[in-house]
Amino acid sequence: MSIYKKLLVAIDLTEEAPQVLYKAKEMAVSQGAELILAHVVEPVGYAYGGDIPMDLTELQDQLDKAARAQLDKYGIEYGIAKENQVVTIGRPESEVHRLVKEHSIDLVVVGSHGRKGFQDPYGIAFAVGAVLLYAALVAVLANDTSGTPQPVIIMNDAYLNR
Repeated sequence: MSIYKKLLVAIDLTEEAPQVLYKAKEMAVSQGAELILAHVVEPVGYAYGGDIPMDLTELQDQLDKAARAQLDKYGIEYGIAKENQVVTIGRPESEVHRLVKEHSIDLVVVGSHGRKGFQDPYGIAFAVGAVLLYAALVAVLANDTSGTPQPVIIMNDAYLNR
């Protein structure tokens, strides 16, 4: 019997992303689970705080297109169907939270690169893991890609008792 039926792997498209994706794919296969691959493109306006009076639509579209192309490559390499590849624009913590609810996800897999705080937007040190754990929606698997991979599944009491 499988513990997890639907996994979401949230990647940041850095050079460590394939390691995280590999672990997520391994877990999905071992569980006989469906795997959803996601990347969140942050709005370009957040970086500038809206202080620069210019249209950033073209830049945002280019970032979105590049992310979709990269997910498509990963989809081919890891056998993830096009309909299970999601690129969305927004804040990573809120978008991953939304995807968990929308797709009835049982486990979220994210990478932790040994960095802390705002330098690591998909690590447990940042809000994605914290928001999901606080909301008791899912278990979160953090795969440390900074050296010897040490995956850790984190579940809070509310999740365990649901």
